[in-house]
Formats: sequence, structure tokens, C-alpha cells
Amino acid sequence: MSQAILANPRGFCAGVDRAIDIVNRALDIYGAPIYVRHEVVHNTNVVNTLKDRGAIFVDEVDEVPDDSVLIFSAHGVSQAVRKKAESRPIKLFDATCPLVTKVHLEVARYSKNSISCILIGHKGHPEVDGTLGQYDCQGKAKIYLVENLFDVERLTIQQTEPLAYVTQTTLSMDDTIEIIAALKNKYPGIQGPKKNDICYATQNRQDAVKRVAKESDVVFIVGSQNSSNSNRLKEVADKLANQQAYLIDSADEITKEMISHANVIGISAGASAPEHLVVAVRNKLTDYGIENIEEDNGENENINFSLPKELQ
Repeated sequence: MSQAILANPRGFCAGVDRAIDIVNRALDIYGAPIYVRHEVVHNTNVVNTLKDRGAIFVDEVDEVPDDSVLIFSAHGVSQAVRKKAESRPIKLFDATCPLVTKVHLEVARYSKNSISCILIGHKGHPEVDGTLGQYDCQGKAKIYLVENLFDVERLTIQQTEPLAYVTQTTLSMDDTIEIIAALKNKYPGIQGPKKNDICYATQNRQDAVKRVAKESDVVFIVGSQNSSNSNRLKEVADKLANQQAYLIDSADEITKEMISHANVIGISAGASAPEHLVVAVRNKLTDYGIENIEEDNGENENINFSLPKELQ
């Protein structure tokens, strides 16, 4: 008889919870429509639910009418976007995750002190775009994006230049350890963050998936294709699972064929995936005859981020 193991922790983190609460509270107080720059979090189910309530997702501040309410997504925005929004007659709320804001402040400090900065992250991700946009590239000092070891090799920064690095929060220690080591080897004087920029939720969820995947034949990660942390969970599970890992948006994607040769099935969810989607996966597996579903013993998370005062 097959069994399933639920990874812990999984699903929503404090930053995602806060971002979704900000949009919902704004809809409660100000009514629809509410405008949100980019997807507030990278999850199709969450975005569609908020759309149904009256949230309108836009790519640019220019798309927001005067005298409207605009919310920045959890991924953060550049200083240029922020200044443009603040110059408009709109009511602005910032749902940027406080852990992303911490990295933004580090980058802004490096810029102010003319210290060149290297950002380890994925090109085109909204968080990366926002973090790059905290640096005012004037004079010799600049900000650089590296995605892999090849990018580190291509760097031509002078050894005498003051230099620091930061990381995209949704990458894990495993994702960045080799790149950081290569940077320190190439630039022995490089500064790092006083406390690691890796998000606690990213690391906890990857550690949980490692535990579960080692015992599993097949692993299902609930999350959307454009979710960075969900994709990383899938990659981690793929390396350790006996057969295969799947990234799924909903239980509807699970077929009997996927689990036909699995004795143990692992289940987790990205930091932007709501728990009701995991419940639906449990129910689908139960329908397929898997009744023994256990919870993994993992890290207990009790972090909460407060809402803006006007929305409390």
C-alpha cells in the first residue's frame, strides 16, 4: 500500500501572507478596483482569486488611473518605479517582503558609499529587477548581476575597487554557495551581508523537501511555473527522489500513471502556494487509494510581518 509524506514547513511564508493581506485589506477598505504592479505573488490561484475580488494587475505605473490605489508586489520595485508612483495622485501601499527590503537597503548603502555590488540572482525576475534598481550607477562604481560561475569568470572588476555582494532572497544556500566561493576566491576583499540574505522560508522549505524526497519515489511540488522558489524546490526534489518530481499548479494535473510505480509520495508547496491546494492534492491521492498520509516533522515557523498602519 502506497503512502504519502507532507513536507513541513511548506506553502505560504510571512512575506507572502502579508502581501496577500495587504491586497485583501485594501479591497475591503477602498473597494474595487485596486491596482497591483505585477503579480503580488507568483501563484496563479492566488492571482485569479484576487482578480475575482477586483484586483487589477498591471506592468507599469502609467496604467494606473489618477486617484486610484496602487500596491507594489512582494518582490519589490526599483527606485525609479517608486519615484514615478510617488509623483502621481494615487494612494500607494508597499507589499514588498521585509526581507527583500533588507537587501534593497544594503544595495542602496553600497551605492551611496561608491562600493560596487554584485547581485547573485536570476535575470528578469521581478525581485532582481527591483534590487538592481536600488543602485545609482554614477561614476566608477556599478552593480553587476551574476547567475552562474561563468558570469563570475567574466567579471573584470579591478582588485583595488571596493566590492560587495548580495543575493536574491528566493535562492537557497545550495544555489549560491559555489558562486559565493568563486567570488571570494577571485576577489578576496569582497564584503558579504552581515546576516545571510537567504530568506528563512526558502531555506526551511528546501531542507524539508530534501528530507521528504530522500524517502520518496515521486514528489509533487504545488506551485506555479513562474515561481522561483517553487522551481528550486522541484529541482531539489528531482535530484533526490527515486523516480521523478513534478511542479503542479493544482491537483487536477495529477494522474494515476504518475504514481503507478510509487510506494512513497512526497508533497510540498512553494512559499506562494496556499494550503487549500495542498489539501486538494491530499484528497486526489486519497481518491486514488492512498490513505496513509503522514506529516513530516520540520522547522516551526512563527514569523509575522505587520501590515501598513492604514490597513490594520
